Amino acid sequence: MINFHQCDQHAGFQLSCHASRTVRGIFNETSSSNLQDTRSNDFTTQTMTDTLRMKKINHNNSRRMMGECMTGNLIDDCWRCDNQWRQHRQALAKCALGAGSNVVGGANGRIYVVTDDSDADAVNPIPGTLRYGAIQQEPLWITFSQDMSIHLRNELILTSFKTIDGRGFNVHIAGGAGLTLQSISNVIIHGVHIHDTVPTGPATVRSSMTHSGGRGRTDGDAINIYSSHDIWIDHCYFANGADGLVDVTMGSTGVTISNNYFTDHDKVILLGAHPRDMFDMHMRVTVAYNHFGPRLIERLPRIRHGCVHVLNNMYEGWGMYAIGGSEGPTIVSQGNVFTAPNGGNKEVSKRLQDGDDGSLSNWNWQSSGDVFLNGAFFTASGAPLGSQVYSTALNDVTALPATMVATITADAGPLACASEGIC
Repeated sequence: MINFHQCDQHAGFQLSCHASRTVRGIFNETSSSNLQDTRSNDFTTQTMTDTLRMKKINHNNSRRMMGECMTGNLIDDCWRCDNQWRQHRQALAKCALGAGSNVVGGANGRIYVVTDDSDADAVNPIPGTLRYGAIQQEPLWITFSQDMSIHLRNELILTSFKTIDGRGFNVHIAGGAGLTLQSISNVIIHGVHIHDTVPTGPATVRSSMTHSGGRGRTDGDAINIYSSHDIWIDHCYFANGADGLVDVTMGSTGVTISNNYFTDHDKVILLGAHPRDMFDMHMRVTVAYNHFGPRLIERLPRIRHGCVHVLNNMYEGWGMYAIGGSEGPTIVSQGNVFTAPNGGNKEVSKRLQDGDDGSLSNWNWQSSGDVFLNGAFFTASGAPLGSQVYSTALNDVTALPATMVATITADAGPLACASEGIC
């Protein structure tokens, strides 16, 4: 049986919206027109044609007309009420909660603007492309000059202290490779659509300004987080990847997955890849405020060894199960709304045996404040919820009542931010 404190290697779940972290730009002169002083980022929004984005624009207009701003979504309420958010983009870095709350991303760095949607050369990328910004050694806050769809010919390998911020434009990474976060830290991915990713390689790919090397064939994950920590994935859209949508593996920890919209996929979120990966006992992940939409099958999420706090998510159904695990993980499910599919497979929780896991009945899996619809149910086990083994997770992030989940998750996925006013 895993003691929860084995998972307590990184900072505990905590809301960092009001943290005292200083966020200021580096105002050095630069020869690249794609790097901007953080005091001078002026953005406008082009006409959006995507149906989902138009729906969100109408929803946001309704909020403004009603004089509403605060929704109860602790992440969004931290920054969305600021009608000068475009000038204060890096303040987003203070708003993470949960396991990834210590993330810095590209805060304290300069603004890099993606102006070129091409990806012709993975070894010598062109300035202005997403790949060129992602491999820089310095902290960067990466934004976009316009709506664009980026077809990655090979996996995009990020370096530490980067933020990819799609707010203000309709940004898709689609039809090609996905993102790789390998042995790095402090990355924020916010406000982009990542879908229809496919396997690529083998190929030579640049992973930094000083190194390029041979890479094997990828699985086609949308985002692969490998041996990394302090990662936050927020307000993204995920669908139809060749393998996983978000994989967190090989000792990764300090990860928050929040405010995303998932749909049309089989294996959605994997936390821990193999029974033998004992270092994943230290994995800590928060899954909060997401909308798990139609036509999803399993892994919402699925965890091995580690600890996951699943709170205030909306589940529209599943093919096999919603939350699964093996190798004695610790799972706390709070304030979620689970609507079971019609027909079979009503159980939310799935205990999977793919190793010498010990007694399944002793695994620490608990549900509190969840709402179960259409026959859904969760099978709890292990220590009761008030036990010390759960104290770190429960003391620092409090789930809101499940009755608020529809409001909290109404804007899951990339936000449709108008050219003026609050987002």
